[in-house]
Amino acid sequence: MREFIEHFRFAQPQWLLLFVPLVLLLLLRRGRGAEAAVSFSSLSILVSLGATVRRTAFSIGLPLLIISLIPAILGMARPVWRNEYQAKTASGIDIVVALDVSLSMSIDDFRTPDQRPLRRIDAAKSVVRDFIEGRPDDRIGLVIYSGQPYISGPITLDHEWLLNKLSDVRLEILKEQGTAIGSAIAASADKLNARDSKSRIIVLITDGASNSGKLSPIEAAELSKRLGIKIYTVAIGTMEGRVSRGIQRFPRQEFDLPTLRKIAGLTGAEHYWAQNVAELDDTFKTIDRLEKSESEGHTVIDDTELYLWFCGAAVLLALAGASILAFNPPPAP
Repeated sequence: MREFIEHFRFAQPQWLLLFVPLVLLLLLRRGRGAEAAVSFSSLSILVSLGATVRRTAFSIGLPLLIISLIPAILGMARPVWRNEYQAKTASGIDIVVALDVSLSMSIDDFRTPDQRPLRRIDAAKSVVRDFIEGRPDDRIGLVIYSGQPYISGPITLDHEWLLNKLSDVRLEILKEQGTAIGSAIAASADKLNARDSKSRIIVLITDGASNSGKLSPIEAAELSKRLGIKIYTVAIGTMEGRVSRGIQRFPRQEFDLPTLRKIAGLTGAEHYWAQNVAELDDTFKTIDRLEKSESEGHTVIDDTELYLWFCGAAVLLALAGASILAFNPPPAP
């Protein structure tokens, strides 16, 4: 019943107003005529021979003719089974998320809501996941890098597949150590340049300075600028966080904020420094607001016509009523 209410419609409901005169016709038919003023004798016994059949035919045939008007009126109102679909067209943005997976991303200077230590890589993956899920109209790719970049997920609209690739990202996934920011930018820009899109951006996430790769970050940024690609740079990690002796012989804070700011400024984008999960989340929300896809939605209506069933029922009822009256006419006066 619920499905019937959701999908059944009359495309031209104004024809349903014909039920008003039909109801009046039925009310007039039920009214009795005036009583006879004069009674006189007749050969009523002879005339009544076979009258039962005729009266029965009249009492069935005429109601069938009247009832046939009901499906006829319903058919004229064009009953349909309607399915509505929301269609959306979007001029999506092509995005590549370049995620640092160097060993320094294992530092747990972030905190969960219940104040437990949280590794930088885990915080970044969580926020990137929310970012991808919040942009269903955009084609997004994933590049991971340490000493060299690796295309983990090509630019795609299949975000479920991309999120599975993001879940597989681990710190030890790449053998080459270091932080090749310039190479990561170049690899991301190369993927974006192969596509014809109105807007293309790179979201670069790192917790360190570039210390490997053949291309410097500034050179890569200038190349991206010529290609019309924006680079949003996101530095993550606290002032207190330090690279451990297991990673570097002389531990220090590796942020190269001036270079990250210059990369973003060269390409007309913004630079952010997130020192906790809330700031990291706000950073991606800000990028989401700055780079918004333009989308238009419209409703597609698919109607399956049902009037033939109603018209067919009306014809059958009318033929049945007419046939009964034709083969059993009332007696001649």
